[in-house]
Amino acid sequence: MTITRQEFRDAMARLGAAVNIITTDGPAGRGGFTASAVCSVTDEPPTLLICMNRNATAAPRLKENGTVCVNVVTAAQKEAAMVFAGVTKCPMEERFLAGNWSRLATGAPALDGAIESLDCRVAEIVEKGTHLVIFAEVAAVRFGKMDEAGLIYFDRDYHPVGAMAAGP
Repeated sequence: MTITRQEFRDAMARLGAAVNIITTDGPAGRGGFTASAVCSVTDEPPTLLICMNRNATAAPRLKENGTVCVNVVTAAQKEAAMVFAGVTKCPMEERFLAGNWSRLATGAPALDGAIESLDCRVAEIVEKGTHLVIFAEVAAVRFGKMDEAGLIYFDRDYHPVGAMAAGP
């Protein structure tokens, strides 16, 4: 049985996932994009898997820089996630006006106030279909406060999640 591209996309829309702003910096300059396709691979060494469309504006920068920071966003940072998703068309550098940023171990921008920021060095990139599958080894972690709702992407929309999402 073969499924269509649209059937697969519709099925994946029902797979809720955390919203992340993925950033990079280095010789190729700053770049970033919003992704929900992020997961752990192993804790020895601590490694994440990140999927990115190979045609994304940030792809060449990420490949050349060899660094990424996975910023797990709060519900209050939804607008920043939308900016990095390309909902508002603006130059790459202007995307970084949507938040306050600092640096951890690799120099990739870490979003202040994020639930957590996982600063990584790219270990390997595999090309599969329309996407790059990035294996990134975690060099530093910064934990944010857990007093805000998280944000998931489900059914092609953003939704707050967690104890703070329900309100008092």
